[in-house]
Amino acid sequence: MGAELPEIGKISPEIFDELIFPKLGKKDRKVLVGPQHGVDVGIVDLGGGKVMATTTDPVFIVPQYGWERAAWFAIHILVSDAVTSGLPPKYLTIDLNLPRSITKEALETVWSTIHRECKQMGIAVISGHTARYDGCDYPMVGGATVICIGKKKDYVAPTMAGVGDLVIVTKGAAIEATGLFAATFRGLVAEKFGEEFARSAEKIFYQMSVVEDALTAVSVGVRKKGVTAMHDATECGVWGGLFEIAKASGVGMRIEKEKVVVLPEVEKICAEFGMDPYSSISEGTLIITCKAKKAEAVIEALVKKGIRSSIVGEVVGQRKGIKLVEKGIERTLEHPRVDPFWTAFARTLELLTKR
Repeated sequence: MGAELPEIGKISPEIFDELIFPKLGKKDRKVLVGPQHGVDVGIVDLGGGKVMATTTDPVFIVPQYGWERAAWFAIHILVSDAVTSGLPPKYLTIDLNLPRSITKEALETVWSTIHRECKQMGIAVISGHTARYDGCDYPMVGGATVICIGKKKDYVAPTMAGVGDLVIVTKGAAIEATGLFAATFRGLVAEKFGEEFARSAEKIFYQMSVVEDALTAVSVGVRKKGVTAMHDATECGVWGGLFEIAKASGVGMRIEKEKVVVLPEVEKICAEFGMDPYSSISEGTLIITCKAKKAEAVIEALVKKGIRSSIVGEVVGQRKGIKLVEKGIERTLEHPRVDPFWTAFARTLELLTKR
């Protein structure tokens, strides 16, 4: 028997390697970066010095956020994976399989928000499908693919980190976990920490995008001239993202835990609801590897855009492993496997329904 499917969340690397990776259709030499666990983009050579980067994800609409905020979150989740290629997003194809309970007014708000955000990011919607069906429910109401087009020499992938690169983390840990708790359970957060804290935590919601982070970072340069790899820290957070880049690139890492930013709102919400911030879902946190001589330039470019970031470690040889240094003590960093956000979120929902 092989590995078992997880109870919730993404399948494990073992399940991916056993069931998915061996069966990827026709082989094509133009596929420069194909499906791989921990790699969110595919890269195809279009010829003429151009490439196409694609990523596919669920359309994740949560009515409790409010329709406009839910739609903003949904489109930025989709585009955030795509821009880790370092290329600008150009096209969107989207399938909306909506529950029958959605109203025309709600759909209008959702779609108007998606249109607005796509227009601002330079994305054209080129195809799709929209319908209401029995058996469909929030938050997973379809799927979408974002397409980026750019020069072959300008793309990066999580497979490109090299020994000697420095590792940068933007915004800090558990951005998404904190933003979602603050938006979904605002009353409870205010009850526990006060109204001022709740307002501050709720603002973190709109940090859940790495579109500006990624495009700003690569403006300094790519590959030998700067950024070598990028990955947004979604499920299993910063620890999961670091582990996935290291494995995809076939390298080791040495990470200093104290250098990973943990905002006060993040620290309090994660402690209150039983989540480890470093392994909790963190859309909005971008992990960047770059040439050491360009690290400060990347940090400076991000600062100019109002994006906090910190150098948290370095890329080392694969034989040295993936190491985490905490208070001077070094240990092996393992992949968290299961994101604590899901259990904490479900537990809190259940608590509120019993009130």
